[in-house]
Amino acid sequence: MTTLDQKLAELLNNYQVNGWPIGNFILVLIAIFLSVILCGAIGIEREWRGRSAGLRTHLLVGVGSCIIMIISIYGFPAMFSEHRDVARLAAQIITGVGFLGAGAIIHRNSGIKGLTTAGTIWIVMAIGIACGSFNFILALISTIVILFVLVTFKKVEARINKKNPVVILSAPANTPILEKILSVSKEFDCTIHGLSTDIVEADANKAVECTFQVEFSGSSDRLNDYLSRLESETKAYSIRLLNNHR
Repeated sequence: MTTLDQKLAELLNNYQVNGWPIGNFILVLIAIFLSVILCGAIGIEREWRGRSAGLRTHLLVGVGSCIIMIISIYGFPAMFSEHRDVARLAAQIITGVGFLGAGAIIHRNSGIKGLTTAGTIWIVMAIGIACGSFNFILALISTIVILFVLVTFKKVEARINKKNPVVILSAPANTPILEKILSVSKEFDCTIHGLSTDIVEADANKAVECTFQVEFSGSSDRLNDYLSRLESETKAYSIRLLNNHR
């Protein structure tokens, strides 16, 4: 089955002016400019949220993927056309950008940051390949879906995280911290999941850092009161919520 994009690519590929293949040039320009617009839109969203990989990074990955895909289609002499595999360079792009995305992921303070940004770096690569292979409609629809997910699902995640927050609490090592956490949690009618502890340094003193998820049986509006009570009972050096989805 021939798609609308393929029909457009075929029409422009066959378009010539005085024997010059002007249509190929127009098709390449469309692919590059469309990748700039679509990948730039995702990059702007990341830039707006203050992520380390923002507009320029996403543009470079997306447009670079588009250019490599175009080279894979047009960049080899006709004499080698029967031995050419246009998917080979695309496969190398996927591998290379996978390592780049891994560099955006940071493991720190018992949590992971940068997963969403790593995902957007990988998806702009896919959008760039779609543009470079002249699947313009697929690239456009994919960008709309990704922006919808990034903007809308953040609110959904915020509600989920508010209902089941992950708490990181650091308190003096001589404090019966586990006993205090269980006691306060029972008082607020909430359940503790995935509790882990670690010995850390805090103000030149040894401290116990506890990471756990809280599940409120009723309304989570008491979260601030719960955290304040924990801080008071454990004499905590610090207490904060962990956002491990970014």
